[in-house]
Amino acid sequence: MTFEHQHPLTRVEFQRMSGVSRETLEKLDFLVAFLKERQRVLNLVGRSTLSDVWRRHILDSAQILDLLPRDCSTVTDLGSGAGFPGLVLAIMGDLQVHLVESIGKKAQFLREVSSELKLDTHIHQERIEELEPWVTQVITARALAPLDLLLNYASRFSARQGCKRPVCLFLKGRQHGKELEHAASSWDFDFNIQRSLSDPEGVILLIKKFFKNGK
Repeated sequence: MTFEHQHPLTRVEFQRMSGVSRETLEKLDFLVAFLKERQRVLNLVGRSTLSDVWRRHILDSAQILDLLPRDCSTVTDLGSGAGFPGLVLAIMGDLQVHLVESIGKKAQFLREVSSELKLDTHIHQERIEELEPWVTQVITARALAPLDLLLNYASRFSARQGCKRPVCLFLKGRQHGKELEHAASSWDFDFNIQRSLSDPEGVILLIKKFFKNGK
């Protein structure tokens, strides 16, 4: 089954699936409405995804919450775009979320949503390669880069002396098997594959203890 053969997920169905409070749902309502408003003038997400926004963006992001470590308090979302999954995690979880987005119009969108909803976020309008890393427990990314490059980005956040390797949660599509195989030629890592709740062909790669081969 593909997206085209699924009925659009409604906000009520999402609430039943996720069990979010009315207050949280209202914040997600704001994010959805603001996204649709700004999409008219800014290319924030794929236009075809807006007809099923609660599945393609909200549920797709929210499913990561159940995979976070129990003691997680800090998440870094690389290539945040319009805030998926980062903004959704900040809305739904008791988390400090760092949103990394180099494109100015998208970073401004993240600032406006964060300000309106009073979220505990930090927006970094920089290229990932130029960041001064900080301590983070989890790194997320969606539709950003191949797995081997994502691991290279993530490794920068454990470069500080005494820092643990963060847990990585990467949303991937049907090519995840090839990406795992390719990354394994350069990296040693432990991983689990979780089937996506939102994408019939998607998965979430949960990666721990990743190191360059031979290191």
